[in-house]
Amino acid sequence: MAKGFDELISKVNSCSVKTVSVAVAQDAPVLEAVKAAKERNIANAILVGDEDKIREIAATIDMDLSDYQIIDEKDPEQAALKAVELVHNGTADMYMKGLIDTKSFLKSVLNKEVGLRNNRPLSHVCVFEIEGINKLLFLTDVAFMTYPTLEDKVHIIENTVEICNACGIDMPKVAPLAAVEVVNPKMPVTVEAAELTKMCEEGKIKGCIVDGPLSMDLAICPEAAAHKGAEGRKIVGDADILLFPDIHAGNLVYKTLVHTAKVKNGNIITGTKAPVILTSRSDDFETKVNSIALGSVVAEAMKNK
Repeated sequence: MAKGFDELISKVNSCSVKTVSVAVAQDAPVLEAVKAAKERNIANAILVGDEDKIREIAATIDMDLSDYQIIDEKDPEQAALKAVELVHNGTADMYMKGLIDTKSFLKSVLNKEVGLRNNRPLSHVCVFEIEGINKLLFLTDVAFMTYPTLEDKVHIIENTVEICNACGIDMPKVAPLAAVEVVNPKMPVTVEAAELTKMCEEGKIKGCIVDGPLSMDLAICPEAAAHKGAEGRKIVGDADILLFPDIHAGNLVYKTLVHTAKVKNGNIITGTKAPVILTSRSDDFETKVNSIALGSVVAEAMKNK
């Protein structure tokens, strides 16, 4: 089980080197991440986009393009379709957003002919290494599903369990989060959390342990669990997956961690036929590299499965 991104990258290095297909690759931060991923033996890349601009940017970051395949396509939407098709047909193992708006990028992911549609709804997972917590935490969904229904939350859990499995966690503990750790009929989030727990106990949600509702402190702090007398819970400060009630709660926690704590993180879209790497323009260089590493681990697990 990887406890941090250094261990996760070591796990990547023990697998066959994967290839990431980059849509609209003429983006300096993305090219820097792709370059670092290749140098660290995390992944190779196929660059799809405006070749002139790609070469111009590469020259400014001392990036030797002789070992990269470049597919020249000036039109961003066409570049995205060509890039995602490389993953669809197995030429590349994962798909990454470059200098293209998120809506157009996701449109290519969902394209019926060449995209990466699966039978499940898409969701987003952020994997965090946080100083003081001796394990990776999987936060979901902080960027994709806005107000997930009970059914959506089941799909989110299933998607995220697969990411945990790829990272070496066989039976992840899922904490459906709320402001309190008891069911309150006036707080629908707590009712749904209890329903998810029951569904897991009945075998309707497999491959994980669900215990909710849980407040954040009970989910991630053993001392708080002991102080509150929660030792009888299935999760006592040792959750692996933090399931947020809506995008607001998830996004606020994500950005608070990124901007105030000492963390490393990587992001991935799940529920697709292959890993999809969707990072924000504001995400730093290491987050993009970590996301490629995460995608490589998931791609290896998908190949083996």
